[in-house]
Amino acid sequence: MTAQDTAPGAEGTADEAALDRAAVAPAPLDTTAPEGSALDRAAEWRDDPEAIDSLRADPRTGVLVVRERRVPLGDGLIILGAGDPVLSRTREWALLGRRPDGSGLLLAVQDPEDDTDAEGSWAPRWGDLREALPVLDTPEAELVVAAIALAGWLRDAGFCPVCGGVAELRQSGWSRRCASCGREHFPRTDPAVIVAVQSADGERLLLGANAQWKGRMHSCFAGFVEAGESLETTVHRELLEEAGVRVRDLDYFSSQPWPFPRSLMVGFHATVTDETAAHGDGEEIIDVRWLTRAEIGSSLAGEGPVGLPGAASIAHRLILDWYRR
Repeated sequence: MTAQDTAPGAEGTADEAALDRAAVAPAPLDTTAPEGSALDRAAEWRDDPEAIDSLRADPRTGVLVVRERRVPLGDGLIILGAGDPVLSRTREWALLGRRPDGSGLLLAVQDPEDDTDAEGSWAPRWGDLREALPVLDTPEAELVVAAIALAGWLRDAGFCPVCGGVAELRQSGWSRRCASCGREHFPRTDPAVIVAVQSADGERLLLGANAQWKGRMHSCFAGFVEAGESLETTVHRELLEEAGVRVRDLDYFSSQPWPFPRSLMVGFHATVTDETAAHGDGEEIIDVRWLTRAEIGSSLAGEGPVGLPGAASIAHRLILDWYRR
């Protein structure tokens, strides 16, 4: 499948706003710097059974609310104080980490409401990941991705997949233990590859249009890693299945968590061995196109022959990286 304004396996069609977004700028979520993660996850706090209650009682604690994969936005990300009355609606609590001043960060998972609290005094703009990432700095962006991913697991994994028993929360929201069979369960991450394929001379890029997008956008090719596959094997299989091409010279680019529902996108550049073999599979990929560097440049500027993925996605960064070479 192509990625990734509709992520691998994601349900529904691509976000309409994302189809039109083509800012020539790096995605704000980039944790490839030597210092690694910008989010201090405070893993040593997770085994303290009193951690959540202690942090909820601390007025310095910040709380990020997630409702149906959406977070509250104003001029930026809205972090509430632990005593805010809006938090009385919370269904599940979890530890997100620790702020630079040593205070805690909690996740509050809530059911969707009418965007206001009981008194009608809280009405933020609720934004999904595509809307939030372009307006946040790196620490906030990483926080939002972690929060949405963890909230999805907390919402969906309340029962043991082995015996069906109630799976009780442990480790401040980062694991569950089945009350019936005793098995432990943890948040899943499903790896997927995403690949920018260039021509043999390096002057054209092969992009495909997913059937869900109805021809409105072209992107890199992507797909989930299947059982028993390496990342490299998945790259070769997916490109042959979706675009009819074989590739060489795989070059790792970077990775990006994408919690729809729980993916880790692993990006590569590759070079085609036979350009003439390129064709869509006719089901998932309805069109493939070789685009020149000039056509990619104009499309990145929003004026070209195809729509490209939004700046929040690793697909955009792969295309931009190739264009700047």
